[in-house]
Amino acid sequence: MSGAVLDGPEVVNFGCRLNIAEGEAVRAAAVEAGARDTIVFNSCAVTDEAVRQARQAVRRALRERPGADVVVTGCAAELEAARFADMGARVVRNDAKGSVASYKNKNGASATPDQVRGRTDLGDERSIQPFALSLSKGRPSYAPALSGADHARAFLGVQTGCSHSCTFCATVMARGTARSATVASVVDSARTAIDRGQREIILTGVDLASYGDDSKTTLAALVEALLALPIERLRLSSLDPNRIDDALFALLTQEARVMPHVHLSLQAGDDMVLTRMKRRHRRADAVALVARLKAARPEIAIGADLIAGFPTEDEDMFANSLALIDDCDIVFGHIFPYSARAGTAAARMPQVGRTVARARAATLRAANMRRRHAWLDGQVGRTATMLVERDGVSGHAENFAALTLAEPAAPGTIIPVRIGARIDDRLTATEIAA
Repeated sequence: MSGAVLDGPEVVNFGCRLNIAEGEAVRAAAVEAGARDTIVFNSCAVTDEAVRQARQAVRRALRERPGADVVVTGCAAELEAARFADMGARVVRNDAKGSVASYKNKNGASATPDQVRGRTDLGDERSIQPFALSLSKGRPSYAPALSGADHARAFLGVQTGCSHSCTFCATVMARGTARSATVASVVDSARTAIDRGQREIILTGVDLASYGDDSKTTLAALVEALLALPIERLRLSSLDPNRIDDALFALLTQEARVMPHVHLSLQAGDDMVLTRMKRRHRRADAVALVARLKAARPEIAIGADLIAGFPTEDEDMFANSLALIDDCDIVFGHIFPYSARAGTAAARMPQVGRTVARARAATLRAANMRRRHAWLDGQVGRTATMLVERDGVSGHAENFAALTLAEPAAPGTIIPVRIGARIDDRLTATEIAA
């Protein structure tokens, strides 16, 4: 980040696909505001490591660009506002991150260090709650967040926040309760992506399956509305397994334009751990759902979020989570060690320790890698369609297998390919002549 003054704003996104989508709104707002030497960190707080990375990046920017307007927004900024403000960064609330006023000048739409410290004392986790839950009061309606045109795929954020109370999660504190964008506004954003040539749209959100709970509609109804557009490929990000109703199940298994790739928010494979997490499904529910999905559409590839080393997890409990990788045929695992988040119930439970959590996460990742490689090996020799990324050689098959072309093709096109060999986590592919 050192060097000459920036020609325009720089936006650094951390974390999830929703942040990637919202990062484009940040960039557009900063550009419209005429921000020049401005660096915006759109932070994440899902783990301690995510927050540490944000702090480290902000410190480096403040050190290397002393004259720059260093702004931090996003979930870590909500939970650790005073700490970032004391470092010398401007803190912009999550709900203001897409506002032009936030980037008009160094005094725009942000909290001062004194104001931030008045809202929460970071030394007392109990005091985080009133600050965070105030996000739910008088909040503006959620506007869809559409990522930029720099990728062949478009990420489209359709909801934010969460109305559940999982004991490990700080999302409610960072984003408030669940809010959904209107169907009409999401459809308009999807049209924008289609008009600029993006042929695959990925719906994302903090709790995507809860879309519409605040507006008397459903995720299935949104998907059906989007399929009325000339969308060629539609993909859904992480889904809570207990929220896949019959209508959404039918779309996942019967609609060809909905890609055969289902990512589930499982978190654990042991019932006692799931109970202590306050999850809304049990192990048997997850296994039965995957069996139903694969019976209805055998080519579906399963992904899952899994946490290793949750408080009180013993060896037998961990073994149940490890076995879930095979029992649910998980080939795309998003696996991370448990990280205590201040203000959450799980942070007050007996901890297994960071070393144990990291070792168990490594074991889960190794098991998932073996499962994924065996699955990828089974794709060799098959045909697929590939969405070609902007580099002309990389992309994904319908089932989300990562592909690399032997010869470049036109970026943004969807082409038929024959799958060749596996090289680590990717498959080689050769375009099939028309």
